[in-house]
Amino acid sequence: MLRITRLTDYATVALTVLACEQASVLSASTLAERTGLEASTVAKVLKPLAQAGLVQAYRGANGGYRLARAPQEIGLVEILEAMEGPLAMTECSIHDGQCGLEQDCRVRPNWRRINDVVMEALRSVSLADLCRSPAIADPRAIPLALHVE
Repeated sequence: MLRITRLTDYATVALTVLACEQASVLSASTLAERTGLEASTVAKVLKPLAQAGLVQAYRGANGGYRLARAPQEIGLVEILEAMEGPLAMTECSIHDGQCGLEQDCRVRPNWRRINDVVMEALRSVSLADLCRSPAIADPRAIPLALHVE
């Protein structure tokens, strides 16, 4: 089964709050309160998101975080790659030389094609789309909707 980690799920939830309140700079503790996550978990996911250029950090008394770009410009694929690294259905989908069967494999081109379809689907969904979801009328009540194990 294809799954994302809990931290990636939580990162998506935190970014959705920031997307729904894009004019605001929110502290990590405010994000924790609005998402129902532990403050330490929010801090843990914000670091790779900032390193990937998805959020900007502001220091000082009124410091916090906000999206680095407009929500419609941030696709789910960017969030997943920031948290998980390059995405691939199989190792050979993105890296050559990972399998002893590579030279004679008839399945590899199909996995690459499937990988491309999945990547395009993830690119086509933006944070703005998640913010517009009917289930998210109040961004302070965002459920942990993408539960994974």
